[in-house]
Amino acid sequence: MKALVVVDGGICGFQTRIHVESDDSQNVTFKIASACEKVRKFGEVLQAKGPVDGYAEIGAGSDGVVLTTARESLKGCCAACAAPVGAFKAMQVAASVALPKDVTLKITVE
Repeated sequence: MKALVVVDGGICGFQTRIHVESDDSQNVTFKIASACEKVRKFGEVLQAKGPVDGYAEIGAGSDGVVLTTARESLKGCCAACAAPVGAFKAMQVAASVALPKDVTLKITVE
């Protein structure tokens, strides 16, 4: 299965396209394209780690490959970047452990 998530980064103005693919509905590969240098680096490091076991990622949660790589790659103001969440969600769909459904963050000042 293949999944695509498009993340609009908010105030930074960067858009990220996350392509995740699985031939066996478990192990996934990532291709991440972004105008953001830090997110591109996150994608390159994640891709270099080879196929990721989507089932193991669900069990590992924040200690899994995807989110650990995000913490290593995205520091400072980028620590709250939505791209890693998008990658994790796309991984779930490509590994057939979740159905595709949009996730929305609406940020306002009160």
